[in-house]
Amino acid sequence: MRLTIPATPAGYADAQLDDTQGLPRARFLWRPPLRLAVRARVDHPAPLGTWGFGFWNDPFALSLGMGGAARRTPCAPRAVWFFHASPPNAFGFTSGPTCGWRAMAIDSPTIPGWILTPAALVALALAQLRPLRGRVLRYALSRVTASEAVLAAGTEEVHDYVIEWERTSATFSVDGRPVLRAPRPPTAPLGFVAWIDNQFAVARPEAGLRFGVLPTPDPQSLDILTAEITAGAP
Repeated sequence: MRLTIPATPAGYADAQLDDTQGLPRARFLWRPPLRLAVRARVDHPAPLGTWGFGFWNDPFALSLGMGGAARRTPCAPRAVWFFHASPPNAFGFTSGPTCGWRAMAIDSPTIPGWILTPAALVALALAQLRPLRGRVLRYALSRVTASEAVLAAGTEEVHDYVIEWERTSATFSVDGRPVLRAPRPPTAPLGFVAWIDNQFAVARPEAGLRFGVLPTPDPQSLDILTAEITAGAP
């Protein structure tokens, strides 16, 4: 399958495959233990925006505020995936690089949507105020449990990516070589997603909180050559 966004001088573009449409988060299909094996590549040396594949909880009612249609209330993010973000994206949850090609596991506290939605709106407003944004964003990011590793694999080349997601750990491998063992992955149900888009997000204490889209002068594609999910795998 080829997921392609066209040349987009203005506006939001997203090509996405997922199994979460029409489902409440409690009924998402995938939970540990399982194994995801994907063979994939992109056709561009430096895609603008974000792309990747794996599992997430679709935490935003709108795709980072830029596109899509509201399907469910926002929630704190959870994901077990391979994820790429180009500059100026900057929202790493660890002390490592804030963009690039990474293996990543993210878990967050369970907060009811009726509490999180107004709280997020207040936090968004406060994060725009220079004297307060560092304190607000440091607190928000501290509530997230995350593990990540920068990947050296060339993304224009075909590689084999594997996630072995268990309740107490998640192991990420590229071409049979382990690249990350995340000790505390999410255990709540997640949905499969593979996508490529042209958006960016910044959430850093020193830079504030903002979202946007990047003009893409050329089409960009993510090729999924094979994808297999084996539920119950060790």
